[in-house]
Amino acid sequence: MTIREILNYTFLFVLYVVLQILIVRNLVLFDYAFCFVYIAAIVLLPYELSMTACLLIAFGTGIIIDTFYNTLGMHAAATVLMAYFRPLVTRVQIDQPGQEFRLGLSLGELGTGTFFRYVLTMALIHHAALFFIEASSLTLIIPTLIRTAASAVLTSVSIVLIQFFTRN
Repeated sequence: MTIREILNYTFLFVLYVVLQILIVRNLVLFDYAFCFVYIAAIVLLPYELSMTACLLIAFGTGIIIDTFYNTLGMHAAATVLMAYFRPLVTRVQIDQPGQEFRLGLSLGELGTGTFFRYVLTMALIHHAALFFIEASSLTLIIPTLIRTAASAVLTSVSIVLIQFFTRN
């Protein structure tokens, strides 16, 4: 990676985390759909980044969000789980074998449909982990599943819209 790419990813990381902490934190629809745009900081990392680096970045991101949300590691756990499944989801979502090594995981590189499916899948993994940890019981399975689906759609649409405005 070049210095320019590193600075670009660092800027986007700071943008998504600050956006989450200052603005999006208060964006809740009908007490079911919560928006967590900070997951884009992990979703948009380059594919060739090592798994260890990706997991460490995900853990750091989750801890930063946990600090401001006062959630004691719930976001860190969900974000690390999402980062762990990222290579598998990327291999499944990219149509041509071997192409994932040449493509950036952004809206401009993947196209709107593929990018939305990729972000939605990653958001579903993150939100399912987060909301099931929060519920800490299977007695609330229906409201948790509704909250997971609604939040994943809201988060995915938000990330796609932000990508339209931050294209290079």
